[in-house]
Amino acid sequence: MSHRARRDWGLNAAIAYPLAAVAEISGCFAIWAWWRLGASPLWLAPGIFALALFGWLLAQVETSAAGRAFAAYGGIYIGASMLWMWFVEGERPDRWDFIGTSICLIGAAIILSVPRGT
Repeated sequence: MSHRARRDWGLNAAIAYPLAAVAEISGCFAIWAWWRLGASPLWLAPGIFALALFGWLLAQVETSAAGRAFAAYGGIYIGASMLWMWFVEGERPDRWDFIGTSICLIGAAIILSVPRGT
């Protein structure tokens, strides 16, 4: 597959970013569970797969610069991390978590939505 064909196939950020966040957080949590919680080393195999999937998904975002894709994704990652903490770990975010996450999501929206010159 040519470089041009790969670029034309890119995913919309609204699809790629949430999927990438789930892959990254679950992959990192698998390593956390093994290292910090004493889970079986078998957790590492799906964790490594999830982290590779994360990288692939992020590379599919249609943008002219990788840094912009990574920066905008950061806001989505923060929001997804708060949801993970709440629904998987059972720790409800406090008002400062909500405020900080909101600021990050606004920043990500600005990075993704402003018109750019060619």
